[in-house]
Amino acid sequence: MKWQGRRQSRNVRRGRSRGGRASRGMIPFPAGRIGGTGLIIIIVLVLIFGGDFLSSGRSESRNNVGTYENASETITPENELEAFLSVVLADTEDVWHEVFAVYGERYREPTLTLYSGSVQSGCGFASSDLGPFYCPADENIYIDPSFYYELKNKFDASGDFAFAYVLAHEVGHHVQKLMGTTDYVFAKQDQLSEKEFNQYLIRLELQADYYAGVFAHYVQNKGYLEIGDIEEAMNAAAGVGDDAIQRKAIGKVIPDQFTHGTSEQRMRWFERGYRYGDLEHGDTFTAHELFVNDWDDIGWYSDFATAA
Repeated sequence: MKWQGRRQSRNVRRGRSRGGRASRGMIPFPAGRIGGTGLIIIIVLVLIFGGDFLSSGRSESRNNVGTYENASETITPENELEAFLSVVLADTEDVWHEVFAVYGERYREPTLTLYSGSVQSGCGFASSDLGPFYCPADENIYIDPSFYYELKNKFDASGDFAFAYVLAHEVGHHVQKLMGTTDYVFAKQDQLSEKEFNQYLIRLELQADYYAGVFAHYVQNKGYLEIGDIEEAMNAAAGVGDDAIQRKAIGKVIPDQFTHGTSEQRMRWFERGYRYGDLEHGDTFTAHELFVNDWDDIGWYSDFATAA
């Protein structure tokens, strides 16, 4: 992604990070937090294994994105990962101001809070094990920049645009809050069984993937994408599918515990947003089949990816 030398968002702050890890009892589900590839990991990995699955070395560098070598170090403005996220957030602001204006609405920008280790959010205390997440209570997106290396090492999703996809997905949850979708979904939590409510969570997450695709559509049109960027985002979407995570964690798939959708579903809804770039085609809640096998041939994706 062509990001260096471009506008950075003013809506980025450095959270007061805390050392150590949050106890499992301090991360209830869903607790108002939305998104975050870590949600399913907290459920499947931490509750089953008591686990430290996401811990890994964070000293690796890649191409034009700088290192974030120590998860306990103070985040500084000079850090390239921080600068990259700030540029991507600025791009999401431009995109969603433009999209909302088409529908006669005004877009309210979220805040991106960068931290390392753990942080106190408006939705409670969270550790970086949770992964990136959006908190509707304070309209903040929380990301530990070192998650960039988790994407590569644990989810087989390397590349700067894989990380851009993650942030764009969380911004998608902010869009859902502004549109009332978040309230619509969580109002049903006490009315449904866990299995039934999980189906709404899946649709919520897949719609955020669609909105991430809308973001990719717009930045492609602005000439910011490079060859391979869409492939990087697709790899990230595939890597954080519920089925992929469960296979890696426990060696089998438990569909009743899905909360984000399969790799195939996440890739398909991102593709759909990338293709259409609007709001009309992103209604996952009335879609008859989330697997959408009857869509146009997937071959168009490879054409777009090559042209990017």
